[in-house]
Amino acid sequence: MSWKIDRVEGSALDLDEVLGVYHASGLGERRPVADRERLSAMVENANLVLVARDDDGALIGILRAVSDFSYVTYVSDIAVVRDRQRSGAGRALIDAARDAAPAAKLVLLSAPAAVGYYPHIGFTRHESAWVLNP
Repeated sequence: MSWKIDRVEGSALDLDEVLGVYHASGLGERRPVADRERLSAMVENANLVLVARDDDGALIGILRAVSDFSYVTYVSDIAVVRDRQRSGAGRALIDAARDAAPAAKLVLLSAPAAVGYYPHIGFTRHESAWVLNP
């Protein structure tokens, strides 16, 4: 199984294809996937969007982030369809984010099911994250 990672403009992505990845990865359980307008804005307004496509061109993963490309990149979403998880595609998306902003640290909030994954690829736990919901 192979894939290709590309940096894209979020507005160029097919929203149904993106929704398919969110649903097939499990991330759709924690994102407003029923609100197409909001999800579309989320993808379009991220200033770093990376996608993983298989050899047939099917979207199998997405990383959505906001970065200043100097100090910090905030990874908002990383999703890989379940049947391609543990294949290295998620790690390739993280590596591509690091390549896009090599001097910046990556910061993310983990989905509960993925907490054990991030230390495996070099992330360290940080205890002072805070969330203020709308």
